[in-house]
Amino acid sequence: MDLMGMMGKLKETQQRMEETKKRLDSVLVDEQSTDGLLKVTITANRTIKSVTIDDSLLEDKEQLEDYMILVMNKAIEKATKVNEAELDAVAKMDMPMIPGMENMFK
Repeated sequence: MDLMGMMGKLKETQQRMEETKKRLDSVLVDEQSTDGLLKVTITANRTIKSVTIDDSLLEDKEQLEDYMILVMNKAIEKATKVNEAELDAVAKMDMPMIPGMENMFK
């Protein structure tokens, strides 16, 4: 087994992971309530970029709070899937499969 070659490959993979993480800052995920009254835009790195609230929701604080929790959680879930899929793809593309190391990037 070429240890130096593997170390170089690992460094390349780490660099590619960092580049992918940076790129995910510009990948936007949109989510909204089923009636479209509340919209959230979040990056694939799970940073909230914008929240749009219809004026009708401002009259009912409890409903607005419920909407915020529901829509933000859905947006975070969706962004997490995009994030994990992208990072997994980089890890799998570059890594020689070493027994016992398959969970290293989870």
